[in-house]
Amino acid sequence: MATTPINDWNVPPRTTRLVLFCCWLAILAEGYDVGVLGAVLPALAEYRAWDLSPLELGGLGAYALVGMLLGALFIGTLSDLFGRKKMLLLSMVIFTLTQAGAAVAPTPEIFGLFRLLGGLGMGGVIPVAAALTIEYSAPKKRSYNYGVMYSGYSLGIVAAALVALFLLPTIGWRWVIAFGALPVVLLPIIAKLLPESLDYLAAKGKRREADRLAARLGIAPYIPTVTAPTTGVTAAEPWWRTITAMFSPRYLRSTVFFWISLFCGMVLVYGLNTWLPSIMKSAGYDLGSSLTFLLVFSLASAAGGLALGRAADKYGQKLILVAFYLLGGGGILLLMFPGNMVVNLVFVAFAGIGSISTSLVLTGYIADYYPAKVRATATGWALSFARIGAICGPLIGGWIGSAALPFEWNFIIFAAIAVLAASAVALIPKRREAQPEPAVAGEETVGVTAN
Repeated sequence: MATTPINDWNVPPRTTRLVLFCCWLAILAEGYDVGVLGAVLPALAEYRAWDLSPLELGGLGAYALVGMLLGALFIGTLSDLFGRKKMLLLSMVIFTLTQAGAAVAPTPEIFGLFRLLGGLGMGGVIPVAAALTIEYSAPKKRSYNYGVMYSGYSLGIVAAALVALFLLPTIGWRWVIAFGALPVVLLPIIAKLLPESLDYLAAKGKRREADRLAARLGIAPYIPTVTAPTTGVTAAEPWWRTITAMFSPRYLRSTVFFWISLFCGMVLVYGLNTWLPSIMKSAGYDLGSSLTFLLVFSLASAAGGLALGRAADKYGQKLILVAFYLLGGGGILLLMFPGNMVVNLVFVAFAGIGSISTSLVLTGYIADYYPAKVRATATGWALSFARIGAICGPLIGGWIGSAALPFEWNFIIFAAIAVLAASAVALIPKRREAQPEPAVAGEETVGVTAN
């Protein structure tokens, strides 16, 4: 199999920027929907019409995460089978419209149902956006570009905190949640601008369509990166091989440790996102200051994602991930000592970088690690398993509150989870050099680009 040298990457920068922009918009909208519950949780705790206990509040945080588990599992796989662009748009339709439903929910049960349904869309966005970003990024800039794209997630959480700061005291938590439905107006823009995955088209034998798209995007010469069928069938391999590839002897150990590390990362991201304002309020800060902690947590993670992405491209993903998961764990642990506001904000920044920033670099690492034809599936399944950790995060905080344990236990437990994440990343095997894979019947092997 001929291989195009890595320096021959020929995707125009404007095409890469276009894909990053569209995926960034989708992730920004998702970040708001993920962060909004943590922003309104203190108000929900005081909402007498529902009279929710701490454990019930944690349960509300878990509804969307159950949906995200299923969304990442199925939509990521479906995007490898039916197209990345379609699945990204479908995911956005689901999670934006269900936000409007949650905003008007008359009971916590109906609120949870809309959050569950919205989670299906939220879970689908990340593996699809990850695959598109990796496929349209030069190999030496993939981690950085992924950090740029995924900064929208943190900025979406920032937007949720800012909207809550302005709207909660005046018109209440329902309007803060309803604001998350506004990104539905972005759908026509993304539908027009976002190109389909060339890897997907080539894998499905749609060579003419791929050639036309490559020409429109200014990619010349275009050489597919994956095998393509020579017959009239639309799939070169049975659909189930897309799933089983990540459990093959070549990738099994990697899959196990990727899943463990991302599981721990999601516990940190969603546990801290959901409970940080409430935990800091328990530590003696007022509501405004508590929301400021969430704001700094998110802003630091957005900037940290860019810095960690560039560092990962230069020094390797594994080294950077291990170091910053440990740094994040240290920042989380030091928050158990309430003191000077500025110092604690610095510790919160470390916590944000060591949870959200590291997890986004880890997700990009996963998408880059596996072969193109199973990229979204591998990313989606890893994220789906990690959603169990995301579900556990809010429940851990709710359990600590219900058990009337000292608030310091939140920081001890979350710091220990950060150390476990670092240990799992350290055990991920070094990626093997790309090797030709045996062709199946009716299939021919074509050249690859730097992808």
